[in-house]
Parts: sequence; structure tokens; C-alpha cells
Amino acid sequence: MYPMAPLIRTALNTTARLAPGPAGRWAFHLFVRPLGRAPVKPGEREILAAARTGTLHVRGKEVVTYAWGDGRRPVLLVHGWSSRASRLGAFAEELLARGHSPVAFDGPGHGESSGRATNIVEYREIIRELHARHGDFEAVVAHSFGVLASLFALRDGVRTARFVGLGGVGSFDLLMEGFRAGLGLDDRVVRAMRRYVERRLVPGEPGVWDRFGADHAPHELGAPVLLFHDEDDDMVPLAHARFLARAHGGRARLVVTRGLGHRRVLTDPGVVAEAVEFATAGAVAPESVSRR
Repeated sequence: MYPMAPLIRTALNTTARLAPGPAGRWAFHLFVRPLGRAPVKPGEREILAAARTGTLHVRGKEVVTYAWGDGRRPVLLVHGWSSRASRLGAFAEELLARGHSPVAFDGPGHGESSGRATNIVEYREIIRELHARHGDFEAVVAHSFGVLASLFALRDGVRTARFVGLGGVGSFDLLMEGFRAGLGLDDRVVRAMRRYVERRLVPGEPGVWDRFGADHAPHELGAPVLLFHDEDDDMVPLAHARFLARAHGGRARLVVTRGLGHRRVLTDPGVVAEAVEFATAGAVAPESVSRR
């Protein structure tokens, strides 16, 4: 929840009626700003300390990267919004134990990276850079907003043999609608924000709103997909995972968990084991299951 939401709502809705341009710009800057920096948890410190850290630069921001293992069989780990790479530490540990080489990063405005904000286009550029450094990924394991951003990159030149999504955002439109509804913004604010994105963030990229969506050209992924989503997820509704599963059809399997919410799905031993088994040993049968 945004602090001072009533004040923000009143200011943006009023401004949109008088000056749509500034309202769209202000709404965008709010939309792309994480709600604080997540600290490293005690249980994440050991795996984080074992990583080789590096940096890359994206749009004037310094992005901190992490790599483990000998570089063979790389697996990319992509964190979600207001999170950090260390949140996927349980997956890094298990992948290392199986002889794979996890790779991760803190998005701009997250973890140890610079900046105060980021967006799906910056995530795409970071993932492209890591792909250029490490080669094709054996798998990509992503959480929350990282799912949407990873699929955007994977349809734009990045290659992986398998994809695992955890509590994933499946629709950019649903993401924007959640932002609008959460603040009680008028539709005119969202329209102004979309125009700002088209002019400033992705100029010269026609049809970008379709390409932002995880359901756009799913055949271009060309990899089996395993999705985990908790029915009690209070951040991303289960409808997102069902949307993703339908979009990817016979290549996708959805596991619905219970009682893990949006965050504990990242540390649940059963989820971690099944996800890593899939990522390192091959595809699973394309069927949806429910774990109670």
C-alpha cells in the first residue's frame, strides 16, 4: 500500500483533468518506484556471501550482479518487486548442489543496486546483458514481477531451455489495473501514463503494450513452463497464474499451493525441490495440479 494514498489520489485525479501530461509523468514515476529496499534476511547471508559479485550499467544505473558455481549450466534467478536477489537464495543453494551455476541481480532501486526506480524495459536490458555474459540459460526461475519481465526478455532474444514462474504477474494490463484500483485513480490518469510510457520509455517500439503481456506470442518462448502460485497470495491473484497457464497451453503446468502466500513460496522445501528438479532434469507432464 502506498503511503498517503488519499492525498496521491486527489492530486493525480485533479491534475489529470487540468494537465494530463504532468499527471501521466507523476503517475509513471510512482508506478516504477519500489516501496522501500528489502533487507538481507539472516538465512540468506551465507549464500549471498558465497557469490561472486559484479556490476553492469543500465541507463545510467549501476546494477549489482551475483554468480555462483563454475559457470557451466547457468540458471538465471529473477526477483520480484520491492525484493532482491537473495530472496531466491534457496534456489541458488539447491542448483549449486546439483552442479549448476546460478546467476542473479538486484534490479535498480532494489538490494545493492543504485537508483530509486526501475521498469520492465530495464529488466529486459539487464537480462539481455547477463545472457550475453553467461550464454543460453539452462533455466530461468522468476518470482512475481520478475516473471512478467523475464518473459518479455525471453521473447526478445534471450534463450532458455526451461522456465519456472513463482507467484508470477501474468498480465501487464492486470498489473496496471491493480495500480489504478489500489490508488483509486481515474482512467484519464492511466491513459496519460500510458502515453508517457510510449513517448519516453519505449519510443519507436510499436505494439509495445501487446509485447509487454505474458500472453503475447507464447510460442516464441519455445520452452516448457512450470508455474507455482498460492491460492492465498495477497499480492498477485491466482488469476494471473491461470492466465499464464492458458497462454502457454500444453507446455505449461500449474501447481496451486495453499498457505504459502506470495513470499513463503520462495522458501518452501517442496516448491524449491520440485522447481529445481524441473529446471535441471527436464520437463514435467503438462497438467495442472493442486497441492493441499
